[in-house]
Amino acid sequence: MIHRWEDVTFVHWPYEAAEVQPLVPDGLVVETFDGAAWVGLIPFRMRVRFPRVPIPWITFPETNVRTYVTGPDGGRGILFFSLEAARVSPVAVARASLALPYMWADMDIQRDGALLRYRSTRRVPGPRGAGTDIEIRPGPGIGSDRIPAFEDFLVSRFRLYTRHLGRLLSVDAEHEPWPLQQAEVVGLRQDVIPADGLPSPRGDAIAHFSEGVTVRIGRPKVVRGT
Repeated sequence: MIHRWEDVTFVHWPYEAAEVQPLVPDGLVVETFDGAAWVGLIPFRMRVRFPRVPIPWITFPETNVRTYVTGPDGGRGILFFSLEAARVSPVAVARASLALPYMWADMDIQRDGALLRYRSTRRVPGPRGAGTDIEIRPGPGIGSDRIPAFEDFLVSRFRLYTRHLGRLLSVDAEHEPWPLQQAEVVGLRQDVIPADGLPSPRGDAIAHFSEGVTVRIGRPKVVRGT
């Protein structure tokens, strides 16, 4: 598939690795930066189409909760605790094909001058009513030729891992480097992270923003069997 990820906000908090590892499938190890695991809340606008298929882009808001892991294949990637989408068909396909923890939600993205606001409320499978209300103000660009190591750790991920039918799978993504900006959190309410089984975040969030990238999604690969 071809994706376009637009108006992407990355909101992150540090965690103790021991708090996150019990929620990670066997074979994956939580990756840390400066001794901390990181949990991200990432709202954005998703556009999807299939190569060589003459249909318009399918467009909808999406939000995911994720952490960063290393796999038994030596890869560095993303593990999703949940993904929310405003269209039910991608939810059904992703759950059936890859066992990704997608949920159908009422969602909205609004832009008012320099401010972006993302709102989401889960419908099914829930917990129904869990949601987010995030308002951010994008700031100056980060880096010219290469973003700093910390930001690179958080956003430069080109593989996801998932467990499906007893097998650990990976899916690779190809895209250009993120055009990344600093961001200020103007308002933030969320209860999706504790709904996913994690402790509530502690301390202030760290935020970044990107206008977006175009992404080519590869086929699933078996990393480890039953």
